[in-house]
Amino acid sequence: MSAIVVAVGNQKGGVGKTTTTVNLGHAFAASGVPTLIVDLDPQANATSALGFEKKPGAGIYGPITGNGSASEQVQATRSENLWILPSELDLAAAELELGGQPDYLLKLRECLSALKEDYGLSLILVDCPPTLGLLSMNALCAADYLLVTLQCEYLALEGLGQILGVVDQLRESGANKDLKVGGIAMTMFDNRTRLSYDVWEEVGTHYPQLMFSTAIPRSVRLSEAPSHGQTIFEYDPAGPGARAYRNLADEVLSRFFPQSPESS
Repeated sequence: MSAIVVAVGNQKGGVGKTTTTVNLGHAFAASGVPTLIVDLDPQANATSALGFEKKPGAGIYGPITGNGSASEQVQATRSENLWILPSELDLAAAELELGGQPDYLLKLRECLSALKEDYGLSLILVDCPPTLGLLSMNALCAADYLLVTLQCEYLALEGLGQILGVVDQLRESGANKDLKVGGIAMTMFDNRTRLSYDVWEEVGTHYPQLMFSTAIPRSVRLSEAPSHGQTIFEYDPAGPGARAYRNLADEVLSRFFPQSPESS
C-alpha cells in the first residue's frame, strides 16, 4: 500500500504547523511507521528544526518546478524511519513560476508519486506555508488528508471556515476529489486561561468529529527545541510537550490507520 499523504496546514501563521509536523513525524517514526516530512514552506523551519541547513539546490524547489527528481533530495534524519525533503529559500520563487505552468496545482502530486512507493513509506507529512497560495494549494491537491492546526485563540477561529471551504472547493472542482479533512489539532492550550477553554469548547461544539481530544500545551520547551535543531522528543523527552505529541500521534494513527500501518 502506498503512503498516505497528510498536509498540515492553516493559512494563519504562528499556530504550530511546523512544530506539529516535526514532532508528529518523530513520534510516528518512533512507533515504527516509516515517515517522510516534506518542508513546503520557503521559511524552511521544519528543515532547520530537524537540524538541517538551508542549502540552494538541496530541496523541493527544483523538483516542484520541473528540475530534477524529488528522490534525489530526500535526506535521512537522526531518527530511524524518518526522512525529510528539505525546503530552501529559492522556494519563494516557486509561487510565481508555478502559475505559468500547465497543471500547476498538481506539481507536488507528481513529485510525490514515486516517493510514495520508495523507502517503504507509510506516511508523508507536508508542512504547508502560512498562506493559501500555490504552494499550499499544491499540498492540498497532493494530500489524502488535511490536518488543521488551530491555536487556542478566537482570532484563529476566523480562518478555520475558510480553509475548510477550500477543501470543499477542491473536491467539487475535481482538483482533488478524494481530499478529506483528517482532523483539527488544538495547539498552544493554556490551562491557566478561560480563553483556551472557551475556544476548545466552541471548536468541539461545531466540529466534534474532527477535533482531536489531545491539546498541545503552550510550552517554553516546545518553543526552544527548534533552535537546537531538535524535536521535543530529543530536547525534553519527559516533558508535557512530548507527552502531548505522543498522545496526539496515537490519535492520528488510529484515525488514519484503523489497522496498523504494517498490516495495511
